Amino acid sequence: MNAALLALGIESWKPAIGALLLPPVPFLLLVLLGAWQLLHRRLLGWSLLLLACAGIWLSATTAVSHHARQTLLRPPPVLPPAEIERLRRAPQTVVVVLGGGRIPLALEYGTAQLHPRSIERLRYGIHLARQTSLPMAFSGGVGWGGRDGASEAEIAGQTAQTDFGFKIRWQEGESRDTRENAARTVALLRDQGVRHIVLVTHGYHMPRAGRAFREAIAAGPVPIQLTLAPMGVGADTRLRAGNWLPSLSGAEETRLVLHEWLGLLMGA
Repeated sequence: MNAALLALGIESWKPAIGALLLPPVPFLLLVLLGAWQLLHRRLLGWSLLLLACAGIWLSATTAVSHHARQTLLRPPPVLPPAEIERLRRAPQTVVVVLGGGRIPLALEYGTAQLHPRSIERLRYGIHLARQTSLPMAFSGGVGWGGRDGASEAEIAGQTAQTDFGFKIRWQEGESRDTRENAARTVALLRDQGVRHIVLVTHGYHMPRAGRAFREAIAAGPVPIQLTLAPMGVGADTRLRAGNWLPSLSGAEETRLVLHEWLGLLMGA
């Protein structure tokens, strides 16, 4: 599907297409279909309405979002301490952090800022770089629907220096999605003699990001080793009564998981 969008020259439509495929839009369409069926087949109409209500409720619960994350995406485990120690001062190795969005203008700062997801990734990337004494790169542009202005990579460089006292060595600020993150970052680092990438992003994003980086590496003339360093994976999977109640976090995670799953299916 991603190749088809590229061939048609409508790859910029991906954010809109994704928004229409994710909750609550499918359930709202089910509500409309059920309401229409009430005029002709009352039993079918009520069944569709109840199904839509159940879908809206369940898709906003952490019980469903956590289960969907584990079954649909199967994120890799976090790096164990032994692996982090092995990476310490590893030759020709770079920690690569992927952007997760930006805020074009944060009024309280009067300038562009990173989205909270990007801040979380940046923070863990800096933590990992300090633990291993490795240099770091950040990849992120303005996105398909983004406006002009500072790229995620530029904002990340300023944030890392100002808030964390850390200097990002390489900034890739032209990419608009995960595939371009991979292609542009691999090309940049390969030219710098890098032969080992430690990839940092959220666990739910890692299956798609890892695939994109493996494909970008395979397309080049020089092999590069790839180590996955997911963050935000979460350890407590026990279900409680509260997990079945709708919440903002449940609704957000369900959308993120389904977005990544659709991206995997579509080859994005």
